[in-house]
Amino acid sequence: MSAEDARAIARAFAPTRPWGNRWDFYYTLGKLRSDPLYPGVLDALRGSQAPLLDMGCGLGLLAHALRRDGQSMPYRGVDNDAAKIQRASTVARRAGLPASTFEQVDLATTLPHHHGSVAILDVLQYLCADAQQALLRNAAAMLADDGRLVLRMTLLDDSRRSRISRIGDRAANLIGWMQFRPRHYPDVGSLRALLQQCGLAVQLTPLYGNTPFNNWLLVARRD
Repeated sequence: MSAEDARAIARAFAPTRPWGNRWDFYYTLGKLRSDPLYPGVLDALRGSQAPLLDMGCGLGLLAHALRRDGQSMPYRGVDNDAAKIQRASTVARRAGLPASTFEQVDLATTLPHHHGSVAILDVLQYLCADAQQALLRNAAAMLADDGRLVLRMTLLDDSRRSRISRIGDRAANLIGWMQFRPRHYPDVGSLRALLQQCGLAVQLTPLYGNTPFNNWLLVARRD
């Protein structure tokens, strides 16, 4: 993302007082400038007006990126981390994001009701294999005719990138940024086969950018 767009979004996460905690500001700015996730997801969703459910939304950066990009579909972000949801809601209100809501939901036990598009970004590896399959089947059933299922995930393979990704995820858990340890990394063949069984056409592309991680973007639509 451009420096101008990244700074404009990150500014909403800056503390309102000079002595406030600036962690979210610097995290947001660094992620938006270095991670190719958001430009890839914005491209995948552009042109659709279907309401978007963002499963595992974290601080809600996707909502800010969408509005900055001029995309106006209704947005609903859910995450199991209550502290992140609270901060996401506060910042969204402060930034005046239209048609954007946030809710604490444990995706391992609860499935939100939804019809439209679904984004599942950097979430799958924190679920066991059975839970992943169930989540993807349910997400596929949520898609409207104009909806897109957009996934960003680390794929399991024998590459150096895959090993680095697993180390990075474990480190994020150890420092407390992620509440849970990774449980299962999907492989490309299983993902593609499952979604095709659900009647979806699947497009899968690498989303490395300048990072060392084995990240991929999957976009699926009704076939």
